Amino acid sequence: MLNFGKKIWKLGRSESGAASVEFVIVFPFFVLIFLSAFEVAMMNTRAVMLERAMDLTVREIRLSSGATLDYNTIQGRICGRATMIEDCENVLRIELTAIDMNNFAGITDTADCIRRDLPVQPVVKFENGSENELMLIRVCAVVDPFFPNFGVGRSMPLDASGGFQIVASSAFVNEPV
Repeated sequence: MLNFGKKIWKLGRSESGAASVEFVIVFPFFVLIFLSAFEVAMMNTRAVMLERAMDLTVREIRLSSGATLDYNTIQGRICGRATMIEDCENVLRIELTAIDMNNFAGITDTADCIRRDLPVQPVVKFENGSENELMLIRVCAVVDPFFPNFGVGRSMPLDASGGFQIVASSAFVNEPV
């Protein structure tokens, strides 16, 4: 019994595992910070790429000289440029509306996004404007976080299907023919 007590006392006075204990306590926090920083960086990169793709496509629409563009054409152009969004054609939704300047009541707070939990998607509000008409375009992409259960990925506002909504919007005037 005396020998066992000496061993316990010696173990309590030993400093050989002090660095390991500190590492085990601090390392998870550094991993959490790293994963959160990566998640934020990827979401910001996706948002910037979507915004840029939409801006370049809006420029083409604005200067199209009255050409009627359909939903699939515009979606294909945006998806061709938004390279960071996986499966773009199936997660992207475009809302294009003409704004009546005499009776403008504002826009809705929520963008029209893909509902991945529904088998059939509702009809999209998409209308080509005439020349010199003010147009509003909103593009919404639903993407999955890389680490949905850690750090920032855990606190992101996710939809019912577990996706994060990235929204880009712009207003423009159709150029005259």
